[in-house]
Amino acid sequence: MGQDDKSLATGAEQDGDARRALPTAAWVAIAAAALVVGVLAGHFLLGGAGSVSLGGRTTLSAGELDSTIATYTLGGRTVGVTAREVLVEASGSSEISANEDGTYDVPSASTVLTYVQNQLILADAEARGLTATDEQIDEFVTGSMGSDLATLAQSWGISEDEARAVVSDAVTMRNLQDEVSTVELPEQPVAPAEPDEGAEDTPTAEYAQYVIGLLGDEWDSDANTWARTDGTYYATLSGYDISNDAATYAAASAAYSVATSVYQEAYATVSEELGAYTDSLLSRASIQIGSLVE
Repeated sequence: MGQDDKSLATGAEQDGDARRALPTAAWVAIAAAALVVGVLAGHFLLGGAGSVSLGGRTTLSAGELDSTIATYTLGGRTVGVTAREVLVEASGSSEISANEDGTYDVPSASTVLTYVQNQLILADAEARGLTATDEQIDEFVTGSMGSDLATLAQSWGISEDEARAVVSDAVTMRNLQDEVSTVELPEQPVAPAEPDEGAEDTPTAEYAQYVIGLLGDEWDSDANTWARTDGTYYATLSGYDISNDAATYAAASAAYSVATSVYQEAYATVSEELGAYTDSLLSRASIQIGSLVE
């Protein structure tokens, strides 16, 4: 049994570390910053995996939440997975909601697999020395997220320590992406603001700044002209009137189209390379799951 889930959540608990709850809002933001990849784990066995027999059951009592419902093994090391660990990550909250009768739903096999896959990938990143530094975490929060840790924690409904752990995992994934990929994923372009009605053909400094910002070293601001004609943008934009001070919305839209194509091509390459990495890693793992319901 395998999984092609197209998602790689980043909450994790390893070797007794504090729980890393992943709020839904946090995952949406992090998925945009740390490339989302499909993963395919290798060897799965169904059957009693721990101290709770799950055959045919759909709920657990509160006292069974910390019982082992799965195990995974890689490199001779076997780790147990509890229902609580999986449910906390799946719900995005450290507080698990109980059913009206006080029981808790047994996590599906796919949910357990996602949890285990994340643990294996993050553990491999740690073994490679790719864990996030304090400086990288702070830069990610202020730069990529455009916020501060306290604000993020409040918006996600978790503590600052939990929020920092979430961001740490996101940065670790970015570090892993940089190591296993042969291309650099550029910043995803943002479309230019639409002009006011009737001003579609009016050149503005704002559009000039937008276009030149995308051109990068292909534009010579000192000479107020193209720095070279063999770059990515010249063939498409050479027919537009562009200067340091003025460009039209049409030119900005054309630049955005080129930037989007460049991003999508790089994304496809990085995604393929990350997929190959995760497939290789997870194919070496053995995962045993209790008889869960889908």
